[in-house]
Amino acid sequence: QVQLVESGGGLVHPGGSQRLSCAVSGLTFSTSAMSWYRQAPGKERELVAHITYNGRTIYGDIVKGRFTISRDYAKRTVYLQMNSLKPEDTAVYLCSAFSSSGDQYLGRGTLVTVSS
Repeated sequence: QVQLVESGGGLVHPGGSQRLSCAVSGLTFSTSAMSWYRQAPGKERELVAHITYNGRTIYGDIVKGRFTISRDYAKRTVYLQMNSLKPEDTAVYLCSAFSSSGDQYLGRGTLVTVSS
């Protein structure tokens, strides 16, 4: 059974930083691409960042230069380092895995609230 467990959300002040983690089990992590999405209240889900199985990264325009996605193969974990956070970054952040066979899996998400 594939499980994606996000952690690291919480309340952060504007301009602050936060690091999210996503622990992966139940699929071959080394051959899986990983993504972070986010969904704010009343808005559609949007892609934040994507990392391929071999470490290539892609970012959404809204976070480019502020967020960094990375992965630790030994820990089977993907991270999202978020810097210079803005109130409009407030959302539920969801981890997603894409297996080598093309299946997509989604975690339950972790809430990040950016507010003073």
